[in-house]
Amino acid sequence: MVDADQTFVIVGGGLAGAKAAETLRAEGFTGRVILISDERDHPYERPPLSKGYLLGKEERDSVFVHEPAWYAQNDIELHLGQFVDRVDRGAKTVRFGDDGTLVRYDKLLLVTGAEPRRLDIPGTDLAGVHHLRRLAHAERLKGVLSSLGRDNGHIVIAGAGWIGLEVAAAAREYGAEVTVIEPAPTPLHGVLGPELGGVFAELHREHGVRFHFGRQLTEIVGQDGMVLAARTDDGEEHPAHDVLAAIGAAPRVGLAEAAGLEIADRAHGGGIVVDERLRTSDPDIYAAGDVANFPLALFDTRVRVEHWANALNGGPAAARAMLGQDVTYDRVPYFFTDQYDLGMEYSGWAPAGSYDQVVIRGDAGKREFIAFWVKEGRVLAGMNVNVWDVTEQIQKLIRSRAQVDTEALADPHVPLDSLTS
Repeated sequence: MVDADQTFVIVGGGLAGAKAAETLRAEGFTGRVILISDERDHPYERPPLSKGYLLGKEERDSVFVHEPAWYAQNDIELHLGQFVDRVDRGAKTVRFGDDGTLVRYDKLLLVTGAEPRRLDIPGTDLAGVHHLRRLAHAERLKGVLSSLGRDNGHIVIAGAGWIGLEVAAAAREYGAEVTVIEPAPTPLHGVLGPELGGVFAELHREHGVRFHFGRQLTEIVGQDGMVLAARTDDGEEHPAHDVLAAIGAAPRVGLAEAAGLEIADRAHGGGIVVDERLRTSDPDIYAAGDVANFPLALFDTRVRVEHWANALNGGPAAARAMLGQDVTYDRVPYFFTDQYDLGMEYSGWAPAGSYDQVVIRGDAGKREFIAFWVKEGRVLAGMNVNVWDVTEQIQKLIRSRAQVDTEALADPHVPLDSLTS
């Protein structure tokens, strides 16, 4: 049993940090638990920021992981609106950046998350340029989209990844005009490949979104501090009242890097390098969530995953490892999206070049299907679109590493469970 006099510090106030604190108490830890967040809001979940909350279908309070009173009730020392600017591994302390207060730790969990990548072009200081990562961003963007919808205004979105497409869908539901600029030839090209990106392009075109593929923004044109247009590298100007930069996120590794922890290079996903127990190169420091680069033995690789399920499961796994439990974090990566009338879940890991075919089960034209990314007959990933209650079977297929008959895989009449029996 961990000594009751010990102090566990969690740096980062997102879902991973909140679930780690919850798990420590649920597992019987009686020492101090200190949770430090540089945001003033209580820990919250991020998916609603580009989905239900942004659309006005979910209340603000619904995004929070726990009721505010939960932290005091569970003796969690919560420090909101404060940031840590230094980790001293020798002294085993963290330092608050605002007043220099030092807090000693026995175990430290870094769940510092990620931050939006910035457009490096003229005009990004204009008032109508937005990012979406935090609750405050979503609150602002929600008001902007509502106003654009009322006034027939126009938003240009740089990037056709998940955030870009979800905001495009929300903007169209508000009635705003939407143009998406994307350097790749299809939406989600790096995630889904050319085979499936077109499904999402067609979905959005049906709802009035304009795409410009193979193009990048070069300048945001404005006057009197306001956005007027967005210029692309072909010289074209696209009318805009607002611009959203949705070009990805970078792990927040500055604190870990300054402390001398091992950091993965960007080519390998970036982030803080951890082992299968989510332990960093310092045995008393752990990392989880968006910032952690962890081994995925099932695919013989290392990954950094920026999705909700990784925070939901990674925080508790790290907490149990901090308590000395035997932990192996080997979850199959999972994420989901909702856009218009399309709902999708994706399980697995199939980056470009890792698979040799995509097998479709169902009707892609009607957007009711499952897509499987397959290599040498083995399923690497599966995406169910408007087909439900199959995630468990898809993940079982992936974990089995079994060679499957691709004709049977494509046949909706063949039960997925039978392919691994």
